Amino acid sequence: MSDTTPAVEAPAVEDFAAMLDESLSGRDKLEGTVVRGTVVLIENDDAVVDVGLKAEGRVPLREFAPQGQVPEVNVGDVVEVYVERLENKVGEAVLSRDKARREESWNRLEKAFNAQDKVTGHIFGRVKGGFAVDLGGAVAFLPGSQVDIRPVRDVSYLLNKPEPFLILKMDRRRGNIVVSRRSVLEESRKEQRDELLQTLKEGQVLDGVVKNITDYGAFVDLGGLDGLLHVTDISWRRVAHPTDVLGVGQQVKVQVIRFNRETQRISLGMKQLEADPWEGVSAKYPIGTKWTGRVTNITDYGAFVELEPGVEGLVHVSEMSWTKKNVHPGKIVSTSQEVEVMVLEVDEEKRRISLGLKQVQSNPWDEFLEQHAVGSTLQGQIKNITEFGLFVGLGGDVDGLVHLSDISWEETGEEAIQRFNEGDTVDVMVLDVDVEKERISLGIKQLSDDPFKEATAGLTRGARVTCTVTGVTPGGLEIETNGAPGFIRKNELARDRGEQRPDRFAVGEKVDAMVTSLDRNTRRVVLSIKAMELEDEKKAMADFGSADSGASLGDILGAALREKQRTGNDG
Repeated sequence: MSDTTPAVEAPAVEDFAAMLDESLSGRDKLEGTVVRGTVVLIENDDAVVDVGLKAEGRVPLREFAPQGQVPEVNVGDVVEVYVERLENKVGEAVLSRDKARREESWNRLEKAFNAQDKVTGHIFGRVKGGFAVDLGGAVAFLPGSQVDIRPVRDVSYLLNKPEPFLILKMDRRRGNIVVSRRSVLEESRKEQRDELLQTLKEGQVLDGVVKNITDYGAFVDLGGLDGLLHVTDISWRRVAHPTDVLGVGQQVKVQVIRFNRETQRISLGMKQLEADPWEGVSAKYPIGTKWTGRVTNITDYGAFVELEPGVEGLVHVSEMSWTKKNVHPGKIVSTSQEVEVMVLEVDEEKRRISLGLKQVQSNPWDEFLEQHAVGSTLQGQIKNITEFGLFVGLGGDVDGLVHLSDISWEETGEEAIQRFNEGDTVDVMVLDVDVEKERISLGIKQLSDDPFKEATAGLTRGARVTCTVTGVTPGGLEIETNGAPGFIRKNELARDRGEQRPDRFAVGEKVDAMVTSLDRNTRRVVLSIKAMELEDEKKAMADFGSADSGASLGDILGAALREKQRTGNDG
């Protein structure tokens, strides 16, 4: 027995040693691999997992959920974990769910990258130059330029939401992955674009998303194609800027107004989906009716007033005030002010309404005429002195003009106006009121009687008067008759040409002459000695015969003179 016992036990020891080596070798191979394990306990923030080793391992609960999400793990769940070490200093296996997911993800992502397939991920944070994306265990870099087809300022609406990505680059050794969301959108957009181009037509109503806003309108993504929604087609009412109505990312319903298939340019409209407020506007707003509206815009040439949403009229600057003619509209009305206006003209075809602001107020010229009839007198203050007269303020922002010719009876206008200054209070007479032209004519000289009219009250054309010479000029004689100035031209000084010399007369000398006209413009009496002599000759010829009877002109005139002397002596 003793001889055979060692021979029997030796193989058993060798087999056990071999089995032990094989077992230890297999366990060593588990390090750095992904194995399946069962959750046997949830303790504090850890899950205790049994993977069939000498001892269980602990995995932080946070590793059982993607970034930003709540972990869902329960006792009894079978999970895959990565074995980092078989045993740590406390005798537990060192396990990692994150590394297991990463290994699993890398395997899956490499297949997708090689096949150029899309992968799903969650954007969970911002990093320098872009964003971090969780691809189900592996973290990838999303450059800012690859987020969308157009630059995106705010990606909050994309955070922690499943989004498709395309892997552009990956390096497992360095742990680098670069992805693109834009490539996926462009591919999808191309498919949508091709489909939309086949069916798109004018008048079609589509849903879109506002992608970009400019001063002149908004670009709307129709799903593969962009269209321009011009600011004038957003609403029937005035839109100062598209941002007053629209925002980036807003869902809108639009109508295709124009579509150029060659250039693929699309013009869109929103207001076309609503009833046109201009239809029947001429019947709704008859000429002469008054309405209350809101001032929406002020320009150099007037103010726009909204009568109802989408219907505006223009109050031209000339229709804003009866008296304020050279004032900017902004000094009469303000934006958003409620005003009463009158409809002056309606052109439904051109979509224009002319409104008046002054027409709903009383006409100050009508009021003035009612209170001050032509011929009445009143006081006013000189507001302005010009080369053609005096502007006199008459109250109520109404001015009247005293023309140069209506300042003085005896002085020239240029001389008379020198006696006045701005701010002077003057008495005036109303000469004329032209309501249509908004003019009031005033006079100062009319407040007193016309001395020329009084002096010439008894004078008529052909009358003979005795004048006093007040001046001798080369052109004739300045004279005065009954206080009225007059003039005898040189060629009217005598019948005979040789006697037509002004120097024959002296200042103060009295002469007889005939009135030929009363010039009210120059305010002078025009006389003639020659006309008087010719009339005397004609009368003498009639009384004493003619040259045909044998009497000479000298005889006739001599007889006439003798008869005149005799008659005078008899008297």
